Formats: sequence, C-alpha cells, structure tokens
Amino acid sequence: MVDVADKVAYFQAITGVDDTDLVTEILSAHNWDLELAISSFTDTNQRSRSNHVTPVEHNQRSGLIVNEQTQQPPGIVWKLVTLPFSIISGSFGLIYGAVGLGFSVLSYGFGLLGISGGRGSGENVPVSAAVSEAAAFVAVFEREYGVIRPGFVVEGFMDALQRSRREFKLLFVYLHSPEHLDTPGFCGGTLCDETVAGFVNENFVAWGGSIRMSEGFKMSNSLKASRFPFCAVVMAATNNRVALLQQIEGPKSPEEMLTVLQRVLEESSPVLVSARLEAEERRSNIRLREEQDAAYQAALEADQARERQRKEEQERLAREVAEAERKLKEEEEAHERAAHEAAEKKAALARLREEKALALGAEPEKGPDVTQILVRFPSGERKGRRFLRTTKLQSLYDYVDSLGCLDEGYTLFSNFPRVVYGQDKLSLSLEEAGLHPQASLFVEVNA
Repeated sequence: MVDVADKVAYFQAITGVDDTDLVTEILSAHNWDLELAISSFTDTNQRSRSNHVTPVEHNQRSGLIVNEQTQQPPGIVWKLVTLPFSIISGSFGLIYGAVGLGFSVLSYGFGLLGISGGRGSGENVPVSAAVSEAAAFVAVFEREYGVIRPGFVVEGFMDALQRSRREFKLLFVYLHSPEHLDTPGFCGGTLCDETVAGFVNENFVAWGGSIRMSEGFKMSNSLKASRFPFCAVVMAATNNRVALLQQIEGPKSPEEMLTVLQRVLEESSPVLVSARLEAEERRSNIRLREEQDAAYQAALEADQARERQRKEEQERLAREVAEAERKLKEEEEAHERAAHEAAEKKAALARLREEKALALGAEPEKGPDVTQILVRFPSGERKGRRFLRTTKLQSLYDYVDSLGCLDEGYTLFSNFPRVVYGQDKLSLSLEEAGLHPQASLFVEVNA
C-alpha cells in the first residue's frame, strides 16, 4: 500500500510541483486518490495552455521520432511507469532482492502497464490485439532479416513471460526501433547471427515488439529504453511482477551479445535450477500424494470389499443356519405329526379290533352247525376259531382284523382248488362258501 509520503513524492515527480504543502492540499482534496489528483492537475494545466501543435522532433538519443504527446501519453499509468526505478522501488519495495543476485527489479504490478495476463479485462490491451501485434512484428522481422533469427513467440508479453516461467527460462526481450540507424546492422549482424540466435533459442524464451506498436511502445516506457537497439533479459517474479536482470542498449557485436547473455544466464542459473527443483519437488509431492491417495483409496475399497464379503458371508451363514433350523423344526413337527398320526391310527386300529372282537361274540362250542376255520398268515403263524355255519365271510375278515397281525390290506383264499374269497363273496355264509364243516384259509397281502 502506497503511504502518504510516497504519494506526495509521486505527485511531485510526475507534475514537477516542488511545494509539498500544495501537493498535500491537492491530494487531500481528491481523497488521496493519486491517479485522480494527477489527472485533474494535468488536465487543468493542459487547458491553460494554447492549442498549438507541438513540432515533431527527432530524439537523437533513442532514434525514435516522437512529439510531446508521444513522449508523455495522457494518464497516470504512463507517467508512473516512466519514473526512475529508485522512486518506484522506494514505494513498492524490491520483490526479488531475496534471491541474492543483486539484480534490479521492476517492482510494479502489470496492471500499471496496461498489460494484462487476463482476457479483455477493463481497458487493457486485449490478448487478440497483442497476438496480432506479435505476429505482425515476427512477419516483418523475418521478411527483412531472414529465418535465422531468435524464435520470437507469437503472443503478448504477459503470455511470453508466463511461458518462460513454465519452461524455467529467462525471457529475452527485444524492442525494435525501425527508424534507428543502428537497427538494420544490429538485427542482421547480431540478432540474426547463427550463434547468437541459436544461443537465445536454446536458453531463453524470446519476445519482440516494435515500439511503433502499442505493446512494444508500452514496454519501451516500462523498461526505460533510452537507447536503441534495446534488449533486456527479465524473469517472472511473484505477484504478477517482473525482475529486470539485464539491459543491453546500443549496438553490440555477436561476441559482446553472447558474453552478456552467458553471464546473465550463469548468474541466474541457481535461481532457475532452484525453481525447477522446487517445481519438480512440488510435482513429485503431488504425485506422491496422488499415489498415496490412490493407495489409500484402493486399500479402503479393498477393506470395504472384504467387509462386504464378510457381511455377505455372515448373512449367508445366518440364512443357512435359519434354513437348517427351519427344516429341522419342520422335520420335528413332521415327526411329531407322524407319531401322533401313527398313535392315533394305532389307537383307532386297536379300537377297531376290539370292536370287531366284541362283534364276533363268544366262540361257539363244537357241534353239527359249527364250522372250524384255520387261518395261516404269511409269517407261518396259524390262528383258528369256530364259527356258526350261518356266519358271513365278513366275520372271517373281522376275526383276522381283531388279531392285529396285519396292518396292510389282505385277501383270504384256499388251495386245492384255489378259491379267493374277495369283496364279492363277503355276504356269503360259510356254508354257502363251501367252508363248512371246516376249512383252512391263507392270508395274501395285497400288493
């Protein structure tokens, strides 16, 4: 933040007013808005002047043909950037001194230059215009001096500066003054020297601009180009600032140019190497974090997969146990039902046998009206009983049932000849069936 004393110093340096009290009153009247105060002051002075046209003069020092308005374009921006470095660095502070190289620094923000790294912000030169100027400069330079030249990038100064930052290189700046007498010889003999061009292209990002164009003119003011041909070596610093490492003014031979560039490169090499190492370390740390994050994520996903598998296995086992318990319970219930049904059936058979035994009545004594029946079972067991000759064949079945020897269905038959006494003969009497006075019957279990 520029303090009161700095603002007063700026105002005096720009306007030439020596009276500190008067400057303080002017700034105070404009709420200490430096740009507004200076603009108001200069506008007032301009209105007080006559409207005569300033004659065109030739600047012998720079070779640039300018008039008064060309040398001092209106507005605080251009006046600020034309101040000596000592005034500017005194107010904003050197931002690059910590590297220990002893280079001077352009310690002002690029917003003051009217050059923006953004796209079409405010009244700054749009990127498309800066690129067009760069392309026009490269085309004209190549047409006049050939293809063996520094590889000037076709982009605005800010983009070229950021490119040099990304590539960990210095930015070689050439400001072209077409009318200067030394320009053709310097461009053709030095800049386009194969050794110089090769050295620049290998070790620098090169940017060039004509001072007859907008961005080139602004850079000539901001870099304080006082003599042409003019070259500079700059480095991107922090907070959108630029470090001026070397100015090369006036005609130079290829050997002199190489010597200066080699020295600057050697002196700045530790900073570039350090920046590259820091960037590589950052990238390495980022990669390491990404790998660690990926490994952690993979481990987490593996743990989650194992946990899901464990839960699924537990759920499967629980389902199997529940299913086994259900089946066991069903089997137990089925056994209980079967046992109950068997007991009920057994009890029913017992009751039935008892009922049938009671229905048979007492066994009659031997006599002419009594038939002796012998029943042989499949097991070889024999049972016999006496019946009245008038007793129906159904009573023989009731008798066999009452014995409880068979649980299956059966049929009574006789041998020699074989006669089956089935359901169709149950209503016959023993005498009618030919079984009186005695008979031997066999039990045949139904298939």
